[in-house]
Amino acid sequence: MNPSLSKFILAHTPSSILHPTPTMTTTIPLNTGSSIPALGLGTWQSSPGEVKAAVIHAIESGYRHIDCAFCYQNEDEVGEALKEVLARGIVKREELFITSKLWCTFHTRVEEGLKKSLELLGLEYLDLYLMHWPVPMNPKGNHPLFPKLPDGSRDLDLTTSHIQTWKNLESLVSSPSPKVKAIGVANYSVKYLTKLLEHATIVPAVNQIENHPYLPQQEVVDFCREKGIHVTAYSPFGSTGSPMFKDEVVNEVAEKHGVKAGTVLLSYHLARNSSVLAKSVTPSRIDENRKLIALDEDDMSKLEGISKTKGLTRFVYPPFGVDCGFPDKPGGVDLSG
Repeated sequence: MNPSLSKFILAHTPSSILHPTPTMTTTIPLNTGSSIPALGLGTWQSSPGEVKAAVIHAIESGYRHIDCAFCYQNEDEVGEALKEVLARGIVKREELFITSKLWCTFHTRVEEGLKKSLELLGLEYLDLYLMHWPVPMNPKGNHPLFPKLPDGSRDLDLTTSHIQTWKNLESLVSSPSPKVKAIGVANYSVKYLTKLLEHATIVPAVNQIENHPYLPQQEVVDFCREKGIHVTAYSPFGSTGSPMFKDEVVNEVAEKHGVKAGTVLLSYHLARNSSVLAKSVTPSRIDENRKLIALDEDDMSKLEGISKTKGLTRFVYPPFGVDCGFPDKPGGVDLSG
């Protein structure tokens, strides 16, 4: 095409076509050939008695992506919600994207871990199954989820590694009648991903990480993009009491678009071509989180600049009670392989 004509067409093409406004059901391709809805409902820390109603309301409101985990200890209620919406014909199973995660005490029992989640959720298959952390813990310890040693530190299983766990996850996908459509990881640093990819036959479809303007984890995001691994962001608003809702830059961008800070913080991830999980059990907040917008280059430049002065570099994850460093040496032990 004539270059001048190309420039003319671009100059006269409406911005709404060149930069369409993302919606909660906008899908993002995975390396499996499938796709993942841009916005998902997170169920972490959703209390018993609340999560069922939250999932039902979310699906009734148009959510199609539900993020779960065995460790959250509420998959039974999520399953009750799924059973109800499917029975009422609100949605078909194939229209939903359901994620669950293999917990650390099941690294040597991958099939058992998957079976437990499927039974709790009342499903025949998962759209995505993630290794929750690359940290095997003692499956025969003094607690089914968080075993401890006498000194109070986490009881890690040093007889295996996340690489062997991944090999076992790969077998789930390659089985004659797979109950998992895609496999991936969560909370993986570049170091862990590099080690994993040296041995992997299947490249992870997803790496689910904590991600927001205060913790952009740009090195991880860039590495995943290079390797064709999709990033899903959790805790997009930061921790409880996070200052991001009051951040001057976030609110400047929000005011420009006539939206609230939360909308900007969720839309930030779609501009990075990541999907994002918004956790809530409050109907009004679940509805509010649906309002996504298209952020331009100037918006993203401002948001990406936040971490240079206010960003976090490391974090402490409660299940391990140590500085995980994304998490290269939980408990001072190098588990990267």
